Amino acid sequence: MTESSNIYILVIEDEPDVLDALVRDLESFEDMFPVEMAEDAEEAEQLIESICEDGHEVGLALCDHVLPGKNGVDLLIEMTKWENTKQTRKVLVTGQAGLEDTVKAVNEAGLHHYIAKPWDKEQLEAVVKKQLTEYVLRTRKDLLSFMSKLDQERLADAIHDRGSISDS
Repeated sequence: MTESSNIYILVIEDEPDVLDALVRDLESFEDMFPVEMAEDAEEAEQLIESICEDGHEVGLALCDHVLPGKNGVDLLIEMTKWENTKQTRKVLVTGQAGLEDTVKAVNEAGLHHYIAKPWDKEQLEAVVKKQLTEYVLRTRKDLLSFMSKLDQERLADAIHDRGSISDS
C-alpha cells in the first residue's frame, strides 16, 4: 500500500439502529479514516474489494458475529487469508458470540479485540484508536500525519526509535 492511500474503517452490522450508533460513535475518526458500512458478509467482501481496487486499504474491521448468511467470525477468518486484509485489525462487536465462537475468532481470525454490546462510546473510541495506531505503526513510514487522531505517545516513540520523522 502507498503512503497516500486512505485507511478505511469497515463496520459490518445487520441491525440498522446498531449500525447507525457505531458509525455515530466513530465520527471523531472519520475525517482521517473514512467509514464504510456493510449489512452482511457478502456486502463487506464487495466493499473490501472495491476499496482495495481503488488503491486504498481496510485498516480496521468492526464486525458483528450474527449476520445474515455467513457469520462475522467466519468473515474475519477469511480476511486473514486475503492478501489485501492480512494486516487489517479485527474487532468483534457482539452480544451473541458464545465462548466457542469467541475462541475461534481469537485463534483462527487473529481477533485483536472483543467488544460486548451494548458498548460504551469512550471504550469503543479507545479500542479504535489503539487498533488504528497498531495498524499505522505496522504499515506506514510517515507517522507524523496521524498524531492528531491516534496514540501520540506510541507514535512519538516509534518516530524516535526509527530515527526520523519519515523515511520517505
